[in-house]
Amino acid sequence: MAEPVEVIRAGALDAAPHGFLGRRGGVSQGTIAGLNGGHGADDDSAAVAENRRRAVAAVLPGATLATVYQVHSPDAIEVRAPWPPEERPRADAMVTDRPGVLLGVVTADCAPVLLADVQAGVVGAAHAGWRGAHGGVLENVVAAMERLGARGERIAAAIGPAIAQPSYEVDARFREGFAAADERFFVAGREDHWQFDLAGYVAARLHAAGVGAIDYLGLDTYADEARFFSYRRATHRGEPTYGRQFSLIGLPG
Repeated sequence: MAEPVEVIRAGALDAAPHGFLGRRGGVSQGTIAGLNGGHGADDDSAAVAENRRRAVAAVLPGATLATVYQVHSPDAIEVRAPWPPEERPRADAMVTDRPGVLLGVVTADCAPVLLADVQAGVVGAAHAGWRGAHGGVLENVVAAMERLGARGERIAAAIGPAIAQPSYEVDARFREGFAAADERFFVAGREDHWQFDLAGYVAARLHAAGVGAIDYLGLDTYADEARFFSYRRATHRGEPTYGRQFSLIGLPG
């Protein structure tokens, strides 16, 4: 019997169809075995398509999936209808008020952030690695939701599976790129290295942007190989590629 798709949900988003998906329940093989949602993983295109079909069916059956070409940018765009694959815009966050559209971001250690103002009927999704978060992608996705009628104090956000602080070692050059006020997100490690709290940093940026409720699931992609893909884990092992997990949110049609 095929393994079912694992859908991880956040209490803060209970009123919106959503899910953080790991690697369970897919058809990809080899080092990226499971529910790989990324076309950049050197995976068979038919396997990725089937994995995405299963992901949509597990979160919002019958919805149309919208994705962007993610580039670690601060850019957030409005989705009125999904684009053809070859026309996907370069961005790292999306918002929509269109029922039946499912927003999807892929990650492999970066933080997936799903957002909803259910009263306004507006949802958002962001791919928040350190570059995007540092550059303003979280503030931009909140602002884009507000342009569609959302209100910051009503927005609920959930931070899904991402690399956790004990697994995220960074060097002095990385540390120097952050402001003195961000010192609380760094814990000293071995000489000239720190452990960076990506999820804590993301949560702080969301709070500063006026988000009313923030839910962090506390799931470490690097440490939990059975459930999640991890870019850093694959790099440390010298593996030729790495899978991507999907995070999805939408409005019922």
